Amino acid sequence: MSDDTMATTAEELTGGYLTQVHDLLLRIQTEETAAIATAAGLLADQVAADRLVHVFGPGGHSNLAAQEVFFRAGGLMHISAILDEGTLLSNGALRSMAIERTPGYGRIVVRDRELGEGDLLILVNAYGINAALIDAALEARERGVRLIGISSRAHAEQTAPEHPARHPTRQNLHDLVDVAIDSKVPIGDAVVDVPGASERIAAVSTFANAFVLNALTLHTVQTLVARGIEPPVWRSGNAPGGDEANNRFVGRFRQRVKAL
Repeated sequence: MSDDTMATTAEELTGGYLTQVHDLLLRIQTEETAAIATAAGLLADQVAADRLVHVFGPGGHSNLAAQEVFFRAGGLMHISAILDEGTLLSNGALRSMAIERTPGYGRIVVRDRELGEGDLLILVNAYGINAALIDAALEARERGVRLIGISSRAHAEQTAPEHPARHPTRQNLHDLVDVAIDSKVPIGDAVVDVPGASERIAAVSTFANAFVLNALTLHTVQTLVARGIEPPVWRSGNAPGGDEANNRFVGRFRQRVKAL
Protein backbone atom coordinates (compact mmCIF):
# COMPACT_ATOMS: atom_id res chain seq x y z
CA MET A 1 0.00 0.00 0.00
CA SER A 2 1.42 3.38 -0.99
CA ASP A 3 1.82 6.32 1.39
CA ASP A 4 -0.82 8.18 -0.63
CA THR A 5 -3.32 5.34 -0.19
CA MET A 6 -2.62 5.19 3.55
CA ALA A 7 -3.07 8.96 3.85
CA THR A 8 -6.37 8.77 1.95
CA THR A 9 -7.58 5.94 4.17
CA ALA A 10 -6.76 7.97 7.28
CA GLU A 11 -8.57 10.94 5.78
CA GLU A 12 -11.62 8.81 5.09
CA LEU A 13 -11.64 7.53 8.67
CA THR A 14 -11.38 10.98 10.23
CA GLY A 15 -13.87 12.33 7.69
CA GLY A 16 -16.31 9.60 8.66
CA TYR A 17 -15.81 10.44 12.32
CA LEU A 18 -16.40 14.12 11.63
CA THR A 19 -19.63 13.27 9.79
CA GLN A 20 -20.88 11.12 12.66
CA VAL A 21 -20.12 13.80 15.24
CA HIS A 22 -21.83 16.42 13.06
CA ASP A 23 -24.89 14.24 12.56
CA LEU A 24 -25.12 13.53 16.28
CA LEU A 25 -24.97 17.22 17.22
CA LEU A 26 -27.49 18.05 14.51
CA ARG A 27 -29.89 15.46 15.96
CA ILE A 28 -29.54 17.07 19.37
CA GLN A 29 -30.15 20.50 17.88
CA THR A 30 -33.20 19.28 15.96
CA GLU A 31 -34.81 17.01 18.53
CA GLU A 32 -33.82 18.41 21.93
CA THR A 33 -34.26 22.18 21.53
CA ALA A 34 -37.55 22.17 23.44
CA ALA A 35 -36.05 20.25 26.37
CA ILE A 36 -32.99 22.50 26.39
CA ALA A 37 -35.22 25.60 26.40
CA THR A 38 -37.23 24.21 29.33
CA ALA A 39 -34.06 23.43 31.25
CA ALA A 40 -32.71 26.90 30.45
CA GLY A 41 -35.78 28.40 32.11
CA LEU A 42 -34.80 26.64 35.34
CA LEU A 43 -31.21 27.91 35.05
CA ALA A 44 -32.41 31.42 34.33
CA ASP A 45 -34.59 31.36 37.45
CA GLN A 46 -31.57 30.35 39.55
CA VAL A 47 -29.29 33.01 38.12
CA ALA A 48 -31.98 35.68 38.42
CA ALA A 49 -32.29 34.77 42.10
CA ASP A 50 -28.47 34.80 42.44
CA ARG A 51 -28.44 31.09 43.25
CA LEU A 52 -25.86 28.55 42.06
CA VAL A 53 -26.40 25.89 39.42
CA HIS A 54 -24.65 22.66 40.43
CA VAL A 55 -23.27 20.26 37.80
CA PHE A 56 -22.20 16.70 38.58
CA GLY A 57 -20.93 14.08 36.13
CA PRO A 58 -20.58 10.87 38.13
CA GLY A 59 -18.28 8.70 36.07
CA GLY A 60 -14.75 8.81 34.68
CA HIS A 61 -15.23 10.82 31.51
CA SER A 62 -18.57 12.26 32.58
CA ASN A 63 -16.61 14.43 35.01
CA LEU A 64 -15.43 16.32 31.93
CA ALA A 65 -18.97 17.63 31.48
CA ALA A 66 -18.88 19.45 34.82
CA GLN A 67 -15.48 20.87 33.93
CA GLU A 68 -16.69 21.97 30.47
CA VAL A 69 -18.93 24.72 31.85
CA PHE A 70 -17.14 25.53 35.09
CA PHE A 71 -14.81 28.57 35.27
CA ARG A 72 -14.89 28.55 31.49
CA ALA A 73 -14.60 31.43 29.04
CA GLY A 74 -18.14 32.23 27.93
CA GLY A 75 -19.60 30.29 30.84
CA LEU A 76 -21.94 31.39 33.60
CA MET A 77 -20.29 32.36 36.86
CA HIS A 78 -23.19 30.78 38.75
CA ILE A 79 -22.07 27.29 37.69
CA SER A 80 -20.67 25.24 40.56
CA ALA A 81 -18.99 22.01 39.45
CA ILE A 82 -19.10 19.02 41.77
CA LEU A 83 -15.67 17.53 41.13
CA ASP A 84 -15.78 14.62 43.53
CA GLU A 85 -12.44 12.88 43.96
CA GLY A 86 -13.95 9.40 43.95
CA THR A 87 -14.71 9.09 40.26
CA LEU A 88 -11.97 11.32 38.84
CA LEU A 89 -9.72 9.38 36.46
CA SER A 90 -6.70 11.14 37.94
CA ASN A 91 -7.09 8.95 41.03
CA GLY A 92 -7.11 5.73 39.01
CA ALA A 93 -9.33 4.64 36.15
CA LEU A 94 -10.26 1.24 37.57
CA ARG A 95 -10.90 2.85 40.96
CA SER A 96 -13.15 5.40 39.26
CA MET A 97 -15.20 2.70 37.56
CA ALA A 98 -15.54 0.71 40.78
CA ILE A 99 -16.76 3.74 42.71
CA GLU A 100 -19.28 4.81 40.07
CA ARG A 101 -20.74 1.30 40.42
CA THR A 102 -20.92 1.48 44.23
CA PRO A 103 -24.49 1.82 45.58
CA GLY A 104 -24.85 4.66 48.07
CA TYR A 105 -21.86 6.66 46.89
CA GLY A 106 -23.85 9.25 44.95
CA ARG A 107 -26.00 9.91 48.01
CA ILE A 108 -22.89 10.76 50.02
CA VAL A 109 -21.78 13.32 47.43
CA VAL A 110 -25.14 15.09 47.40
CA ARG A 111 -25.34 15.10 51.19
CA ASP A 112 -21.82 16.50 51.42
CA ARG A 113 -22.88 19.44 49.23
CA GLU A 114 -25.92 19.96 51.49
CA LEU A 115 -28.18 20.43 48.48
CA GLY A 116 -31.85 20.97 49.26
CA GLU A 117 -35.02 22.92 48.52
CA GLY A 118 -34.42 25.71 46.04
CA ASP A 119 -31.28 24.14 44.58
CA LEU A 120 -30.82 23.01 40.98
CA LEU A 121 -28.58 20.10 39.98
CA ILE A 122 -27.56 19.06 36.46
CA LEU A 123 -26.57 15.39 36.29
CA VAL A 124 -24.56 14.32 33.25
CA ASN A 125 -23.70 10.77 32.26
CA ALA A 126 -23.66 9.33 28.77
CA TYR A 127 -25.16 5.98 29.75
CA GLY A 128 -27.61 7.22 32.38
CA ILE A 129 -27.53 4.04 34.47
CA ASN A 130 -24.62 3.82 36.89
CA ALA A 131 -25.20 3.38 40.61
CA ALA A 132 -23.52 6.61 41.73
CA LEU A 133 -25.55 8.61 39.21
CA ILE A 134 -28.90 7.07 40.15
CA ASP A 135 -28.20 7.44 43.88
CA ALA A 136 -27.28 11.11 43.37
CA ALA A 137 -30.61 11.63 41.57
CA LEU A 138 -32.61 9.78 44.22
CA GLU A 139 -30.98 11.64 47.10
CA ALA A 140 -31.44 15.00 45.39
CA ARG A 141 -35.12 14.28 44.71
CA GLU A 142 -35.72 13.32 48.32
CA ARG A 143 -34.15 16.62 49.36
CA GLY A 144 -36.39 18.69 47.08
CA VAL A 145 -33.68 19.57 44.54
CA ARG A 146 -34.78 20.32 40.97
CA LEU A 147 -33.02 18.01 38.50
CA ILE A 148 -31.89 18.27 34.89
CA GLY A 149 -30.52 15.08 33.36
CA ILE A 150 -28.26 14.84 30.31
CA SER A 151 -27.90 11.25 29.14
CA SER A 152 -28.58 8.90 26.25
CA ARG A 153 -32.08 7.46 26.43
CA ALA A 154 -31.28 4.74 23.88
CA HIS A 155 -28.13 3.72 25.71
CA ALA A 156 -30.00 3.37 28.99
CA GLU A 157 -32.99 1.55 27.54
CA GLN A 158 -30.85 -0.87 25.52
CA THR A 159 -28.55 -1.78 28.41
CA ALA A 160 -29.49 -5.06 30.07
CA PRO A 161 -31.14 -4.82 33.52
CA GLU A 162 -28.45 -7.09 34.97
CA HIS A 163 -25.51 -5.00 33.69
CA PRO A 164 -22.97 -4.64 36.56
CA ALA A 165 -22.90 -0.84 36.27
CA ARG A 166 -26.60 -0.52 37.02
CA HIS A 167 -28.11 0.69 40.27
CA PRO A 168 -29.82 -2.09 42.27
CA THR A 169 -33.22 -0.58 41.36
CA ARG A 170 -32.38 -0.81 37.61
CA GLN A 171 -33.65 2.76 37.10
CA ASN A 172 -32.59 5.16 34.34
CA LEU A 173 -31.64 8.80 34.85
CA HIS A 174 -34.15 10.13 32.30
CA ASP A 175 -37.02 8.74 34.39
CA LEU A 176 -35.90 10.49 37.60
CA VAL A 177 -35.34 14.11 36.57
CA ASP A 178 -37.58 17.14 36.06
CA VAL A 179 -36.13 17.79 32.61
CA ALA A 180 -34.39 15.08 30.57
CA ILE A 181 -32.15 16.04 27.66
CA ASP A 182 -31.27 13.13 25.37
CA SER A 183 -27.62 13.21 24.31
CA LYS A 184 -28.25 10.51 21.65
CA VAL A 185 -24.96 8.73 22.41
CA PRO A 186 -25.06 5.28 20.76
CA ILE A 187 -24.42 2.03 22.59
CA GLY A 188 -20.71 1.68 23.23
CA ASP A 189 -19.94 5.39 22.58
CA ALA A 190 -17.23 4.67 19.96
CA VAL A 191 -18.51 4.99 16.40
CA VAL A 192 -15.78 4.32 13.80
CA ASP A 193 -15.01 0.91 12.29
CA VAL A 194 -11.36 0.64 11.26
CA PRO A 195 -10.72 -2.20 8.80
CA GLY A 196 -8.79 -4.93 10.59
CA ALA A 197 -9.57 -3.66 14.12
CA SER A 198 -11.92 -5.75 16.24
CA GLU A 199 -13.29 -2.85 18.30
CA ARG A 200 -14.85 0.43 17.25
CA ILE A 201 -12.71 3.54 17.68
CA ALA A 202 -13.42 7.19 18.56
CA ALA A 203 -16.02 8.06 21.21
CA VAL A 204 -18.61 10.82 20.81
CA SER A 205 -20.07 11.36 24.30
CA THR A 206 -17.76 14.24 25.23
CA PHE A 207 -18.81 16.14 22.10
CA ALA A 208 -22.48 15.47 22.86
CA ASN A 209 -22.28 16.52 26.51
CA ALA A 210 -20.28 19.66 25.72
CA PHE A 211 -22.70 20.68 22.98
CA VAL A 212 -25.76 20.21 25.19
CA LEU A 213 -24.21 22.15 28.07
CA ASN A 214 -23.07 25.05 25.90
CA ALA A 215 -26.45 25.12 24.14
CA LEU A 216 -28.04 25.24 27.58
CA THR A 217 -25.80 28.18 28.49
CA LEU A 218 -26.74 30.02 25.30
CA HIS A 219 -30.46 29.53 25.89
CA THR A 220 -30.09 30.60 29.52
CA VAL A 221 -28.27 33.82 28.70
CA GLN A 222 -30.78 34.62 25.97
CA THR A 223 -33.64 34.06 28.42
CA LEU A 224 -32.04 36.28 31.04
CA VAL A 225 -31.30 39.09 28.59
CA ALA A 226 -34.95 38.94 27.50
CA ARG A 227 -35.86 39.50 31.16
CA GLY A 228 -33.56 42.51 31.33
CA ILE A 229 -30.81 40.67 33.26
CA GLU A 230 -27.24 40.42 32.02
CA PRO A 231 -25.63 37.54 33.94
CA PRO A 232 -21.96 37.53 34.97
CA VAL A 233 -19.99 35.45 32.46
CA TRP A 234 -16.36 34.41 32.66
CA ARG A 235 -13.92 35.92 30.18
CA SER A 236 -10.74 34.05 29.32
CA GLY A 237 -7.92 35.13 31.62
CA ASN A 238 -5.67 34.93 28.56
CA ALA A 239 -7.77 37.48 26.63
CA PRO A 240 -7.12 41.21 26.87
CA GLY A 241 -8.76 42.57 30.00
CA GLY A 242 -9.77 39.09 31.13
CA ASP A 243 -8.47 39.32 34.69
CA GLU A 244 -9.97 42.77 35.17
CA ALA A 245 -13.37 41.66 33.83
CA ASN A 246 -13.47 38.55 36.02
CA ASN A 247 -12.22 40.26 39.16
CA ARG A 248 -15.30 42.49 39.20
CA PHE A 249 -17.34 39.44 40.18
CA VAL A 250 -14.99 36.99 41.91
CA GLY A 251 -15.87 38.32 45.34
CA ARG A 252 -19.51 37.32 44.80
CA PHE A 253 -18.61 33.67 44.22
CA ARG A 254 -15.29 32.95 45.95
CA GLN A 255 -16.83 31.69 49.17
CA ARG A 256 -19.95 30.15 47.60
CA VAL A 257 -18.45 27.95 44.88
CA LYS A 258 -16.47 25.17 46.52
CA ALA A 259 -14.17 24.43 43.56
CA LEU A 260 -13.39 28.08 42.75
